[in-house]
Amino acid sequence: MILVYKKEERRSYMISTPSYAELASKNKKYLWHPFTQMKDYCENDPLIIERGEGVTLIDVNNKKYYDGFSSVWLNVHGHCVPELNQAITKQLELIAHSTLLGMANVPAIQLAEKLVEITPEGLTKVFYSDCGATGVEIALKMAFQYWQNKGISGKNRFITMNQAYHGDTIGAVSVGAIPLYHQVYKPLLFSPYTIPYPNTYREEKDGAALEQTLQSLEKLLQEKSSEVAAIIVEPIVQGASGMIVMPEGCLKKIAELASAHQVLFIADEVATGFGRTGKMFACEHEDVTPDIMVIAKGITGGYLPLAATLTTDEIYRGFYANYEEQKTFFHGHSYTGNPLGCAVALANLELFKSKGLVDKVAADAQWLKQKWPAFLERKHVGDIRQKGLMIGIELVVDKQKRTPYHWNDRIGVKVSQRCRELGLLTRPLGNVLVFMPPLSSTRDELTEMIQILYQAIVEVTEGREA
Repeated sequence: MILVYKKEERRSYMISTPSYAELASKNKKYLWHPFTQMKDYCENDPLIIERGEGVTLIDVNNKKYYDGFSSVWLNVHGHCVPELNQAITKQLELIAHSTLLGMANVPAIQLAEKLVEITPEGLTKVFYSDCGATGVEIALKMAFQYWQNKGISGKNRFITMNQAYHGDTIGAVSVGAIPLYHQVYKPLLFSPYTIPYPNTYREEKDGAALEQTLQSLEKLLQEKSSEVAAIIVEPIVQGASGMIVMPEGCLKKIAELASAHQVLFIADEVATGFGRTGKMFACEHEDVTPDIMVIAKGITGGYLPLAATLTTDEIYRGFYANYEEQKTFFHGHSYTGNPLGCAVALANLELFKSKGLVDKVAADAQWLKQKWPAFLERKHVGDIRQKGLMIGIELVVDKQKRTPYHWNDRIGVKVSQRCRELGLLTRPLGNVLVFMPPLSSTRDELTEMIQILYQAIVEVTEGREA
């Protein structure tokens, strides 16, 4: 039986917005938040967002906050953007979802074409999923099965980099290398080879970090390349480890070494893609075309879950065979290529183009660099790492010795809490404060955000007003 309600009847079924107290109580009672120690969380009053305007978020008590970390590195053009809203509404009038298993939909086709146009030359095939971790799972399985399909069964290992983060599904965790996040799951995981990621702040001798990385990789490839299916890298900036920026030339050399030893190169551009580093994709900084690229986060402007794993014709051909050969890539997700997500992603790319956003980010990044010397004069600001609008501010106990704060000091948490009180939202990575504002932020807005950051750092680390 189908129930049809008149407009007047529907109104009685609308749910009124509860009070803050009601929402806070139900939040603690029913929700389990990601990457959150719930015992700590439940001891405090929760922040509950109701709406967004531009680069600000507004809570249910009508207080505004700058979105200083782009809602976990996602947001591009700000919140409640008319063009993006309209793209979703228009698509809703047609269809909300249709599977890609054995059929197609219009926005998924159109977006795939656009992605091939804007990603590094040579990436010609698009496989959709719904988030960065699932995109990484696809990349790993694709690389593994490619060699199997070619009749080379020995290539079943992967190379990752120390302190890497690639997502929270089992394959993605297996190639992750942050003990805090990954160690507990070790019995569930496959074991990759791990090489150092060059951290120039923690490596005293100039050039030593880069040299150690490249020498370690070259030695490993010389000895083990016959076992290795692929190396996976966060290009140019390693995000969750604390915004560690690669020395110039590192990415290109890694790609060249992988190619020379017949090892596939996977670029995890989930965080670095879509203008965040001052190029549309971080690989462009060193003119690198990976064999497989994973993109997500900014793909829809921060609106809907969508990801894509792009690869080359060479890898695609490894799966292109007669049905009986069973070389099909047996992988898929229920919402793969969702029309709503693809439609808003297309509108997002149009805004990138019409607003010249990538060039804007590159210019804003240069302008922001002039603001950091004042921060570095403070006694507990050890290092500031930046590529485009990906910025990490590392706080230390002793600046000369580069002594980190103890985990129990919760210094990043305390500074972020003070930022929130002052009207800026961010989320720390241990002792590193993350500053990743929406790419559309004006310079006046950026100025206000960094003034809050500065004030919070001084007040918390020095115990006095800035």
